[in-house]
Amino acid sequence: MNVRNSAVNWDRWPVSHYLAENYRKLHASDDAVIVHHSAFYRRFAPGELSRTLEFGAGPNLYPLILAGAASQRIDAVERSAACVAYLLGQQRYGPDPSWEPFHARCRELNPDLPDLATVLSRVLVVPGNVLEIPADRYAAASMNFVAESITEDAPEFTAFCHAFIHSVRPGGHLVAAFMENMPSYRLGDGSRWPGYPVDRAVVRDAFAPHTSELTLSRIDPDPDLPDYGYTGMVLLTARRSG
Repeated sequence: MNVRNSAVNWDRWPVSHYLAENYRKLHASDDAVIVHHSAFYRRFAPGELSRTLEFGAGPNLYPLILAGAASQRIDAVERSAACVAYLLGQQRYGPDPSWEPFHARCRELNPDLPDLATVLSRVLVVPGNVLEIPADRYAAASMNFVAESITEDAPEFTAFCHAFIHSVRPGGHLVAAFMENMPSYRLGDGSRWPGYPVDRAVVRDAFAPHTSELTLSRIDPDPDLPDYGYTGMVLLTARRSG
């Protein structure tokens, strides 16, 4: 039986193990995502976007950093109490030093990006379920390793993608990254978490009926990251259609 999102206790997400395994240094795969997403955000003048969304922010700061030049305010919507506490702690006490190389790389690609403290000051951490985000609210939205990593159910994966698409106004901009073909996976503490295997075709099927200017690309798996069983990453940009 496939595990649905509501069956998982996301408040116990092991933030420290997840960060240690994935984000304590800048991996080649993250660099590829940063290059892709930075090109997306460079379309916009500094501060052009009044309000943007990070859909299911988790404890990952680099998607928030990437939005920091274009967006005046970044709503980081996150369900997990553990991840919310981490994000708030990064704002209150200052970011972990491990995020500095990520910021430096983002700034290298987009010199308009302000310092890390200024970026974090533009982030509003919003505890909540991403399925309850009001439609038509944002100028742009970002989603990174979320829809395919929080359910094992195909219709629910599609529902998360559609909530992401409709969070922006018609004509609004979307950028996303997906783990390709990632099954249910275990972190270093032994905890098991749901996953729904996707590839470019699955992502296209979810997005094409509701978007225009859809572009999809992929990168190979990173041998320096834990072997969660994934086969690469799928990267997306699009605009919501009417």
